[in-house]
Amino acid sequence: MTFDPLAILTAFGLIFLAELPDKTMFASLAMGTRMRPLYVWFGTSTAFIVHVAIAVGAGSLLSLLPDMAVKLVSAALFAFGAVVLLRSGDDEDDEDGAKALTGFWPVYTTAFMAVFISEWGDLTQITTANLAATNGWLPTAIGSAAALMSVSALALLAGRFIAKRVPLKTVQRFGGLCMAALALWTLIEAFTG
Repeated sequence: MTFDPLAILTAFGLIFLAELPDKTMFASLAMGTRMRPLYVWFGTSTAFIVHVAIAVGAGSLLSLLPDMAVKLVSAALFAFGAVVLLRSGDDEDDEDGAKALTGFWPVYTTAFMAVFISEWGDLTQITTANLAATNGWLPTAIGSAAALMSVSALALLAGRFIAKRVPLKTVQRFGGLCMAALALWTLIEAFTG
């Protein structure tokens, strides 16, 4: 196998652009406002790397997964995230008036599971599988993983920026509403398509 920088750049560009408007980018942004961004990034990045490995390794087998079940579980996780964010401002447990998920493992696990489950059969995973079939698995894996991790980092930076300038309760409400919208969107996708 030869090292092909053009294949890496192609995979990076396509996956980066496809992931920007994706629901996991918004989920990362919401998590970044309430949790330590670096811990969230480790969790999302690990999930993305696992998905890239699966996509380049399994390719077309991804389409055999039961789409309805994956989308229903994903919708449930987004709904759970919405409930947690919308309810967290009601408890006066710390100086900000909200409970924050802390510690590396709880944050890492939450971020990993949110991305791992919601990315099954996603456009970026399918695109990665297609690119691996035509451009080779290694350059596709490198470019795709770098793109996904970059989008997550951008979302987390934006989340931190917002959290420093907007009251936490407002950020939580907005994040909760975004997660609820993602749950609804995913549920609609499950039944329409």
